[in-house]
Amino acid sequence: MAVAFDAILARIKDVCKRNGLLILSVLSVTIGCLLGFFLRTRRLSQQEISYFQFPGELLMRMLKMLILPLVVSSLMSGLAALDAKTSSRLGIITVTYYLWTTFVAVIVGIIMVSIIHPGGAAQKESTEEGGKPIMSSADALLDLIRNMFPANLVEATFKQYRTKSIPIIKSNKASSESTTRRIIIYGVQDENGSNVQNFALDITPPPEVIYKSEPGTSDGMNVLGIVIFSATMGIMLGRMGNSGVPLVSFCQCLNESVMKIVAVAVWYFPFGIVFLIAGKILEMDDPSAIGKKLGFYAITVVCGLVVHGLFILPMMYFFITKKNPIVFIRGILQALLIALATSSSSATLPITFKCLLENNHVDRRVARFVLPVGATINMDGTALYEAVAAIFIAQVNNYELDFGQIITISITATAASIGAAGIPQAGLVTMVIVLTSVGLPTDDITLIIAVDWALDRFRTMINVLGDALAAGIMAHICRKEFIKDGDEVPLICETKPINIHQIVAYQRNGCVKTMNESRGPETVKGFQHHIPVQVEQEESPVENHTKKSNSKDHCTIEINELETNV
Repeated sequence: MAVAFDAILARIKDVCKRNGLLILSVLSVTIGCLLGFFLRTRRLSQQEISYFQFPGELLMRMLKMLILPLVVSSLMSGLAALDAKTSSRLGIITVTYYLWTTFVAVIVGIIMVSIIHPGGAAQKESTEEGGKPIMSSADALLDLIRNMFPANLVEATFKQYRTKSIPIIKSNKASSESTTRRIIIYGVQDENGSNVQNFALDITPPPEVIYKSEPGTSDGMNVLGIVIFSATMGIMLGRMGNSGVPLVSFCQCLNESVMKIVAVAVWYFPFGIVFLIAGKILEMDDPSAIGKKLGFYAITVVCGLVVHGLFILPMMYFFITKKNPIVFIRGILQALLIALATSSSSATLPITFKCLLENNHVDRRVARFVLPVGATINMDGTALYEAVAAIFIAQVNNYELDFGQIITISITATAASIGAAGIPQAGLVTMVIVLTSVGLPTDDITLIIAVDWALDRFRTMINVLGDALAAGIMAHICRKEFIKDGDEVPLICETKPINIHQIVAYQRNGCVKTMNESRGPETVKGFQHHIPVQVEQEESPVENHTKKSNSKDHCTIEINELETNV
């Protein structure tokens, strides 16, 4: 009995040791929700809430600090390590896969919103028309292309291009003078009908307002432009040969140092998540009133995200790689929790790198290209959300959409999600493209703002999940190209782990050779990032040639470094 108890205790300690950070993150999400709803009863002031959110603000600033060096170094070093044929094939397959999954997500969202029909339960309130400038869909798409080629790389690190619509009041003086002279007199009688009061009305026509488009900027990193520049730079460095080696080595060192910073900073995340989630709950409006108006809309979005993220994407991973997607998803749970807390796929990028390299053993060259590109253009959750929101607004306004308009929504939602930056609530900005494409009022975006902060977290989880599964699929598809380059280690670790007792037994038998003894210096240099394990059969030199049939198999186990070099 005592032995069984000790075995259970040892098993629990082992699980906590391997998954301690994941367990702390789950607990921090739960504690943050409970603490937020408890503090809502205390009626904290706005100043107290801002002080309470300070540890969570530090977490967001810490993650955003790592985005720029991680994206630049990973893309430049990752693409420079590939030859032109492999990089072009990997790029075409990756972008095609991302566009396909985004379009599938839009179709799922349209089907869900058509079945549940949440617009019937929501009531449109009479709201004042906001004075926000109206951006046309053409301007939004042109801004997307302009941001792909930033005029100033330094400015692109903290600002992005955005066309601003400035209202200009245009009035005709001649017509205004003629109308102001015209006075209309109304006679109003009292209740008794005896007294008649005259009122003079001076009618002037409203001025004509013309919106003029002017170039402007908005705060936030232009991730798309930085990704395009870094990818182009990496491809050119790979073609330069030896002359580009110093810059590639610098990018590799920068990438590894950023990942080491992430490994240290990741222990602060559970503490910061508590205050981040609790602070957002404190800022929330009355949950019961929001639930009555937008409950079915939120359920529709969540159901669509669940169908796409837990069924369609894992099934695609299973059919392409023939591997268990549950094991793969379990390795990136930490990244999914960070995405839930931060609602930013770009801020989650360092954690996604860490999970894929250490837990799922995806080749770093694939991850360095697929993840930054995915954090920029792969927005499955955002595309699904925009399609659902557009049709929901049409249902609220009793606007019947024909088949052609639904196809238009699906295409524009796919295109608009690519331009959505990996920052919180960026989907609201690109929602204008989808609404104007079918003639829906853009002012009705205010209907869904009340629940956008919560749904934004769930769709960010689907975005991060799609990026990670895409990295696993690309590593499986392109594994033959990397094996041709001389790699003996698979891109996704498919070998069974070797028991430590077997290694000790081999050492006692004198079967372990060092790397330098068994291989030349050139081979050692080529395998400095891997842990190759080989079994060689060779004759024992001590045995006589007459006893060849009784000779034992000689095992050679070569281990360079046990630490993952990321």
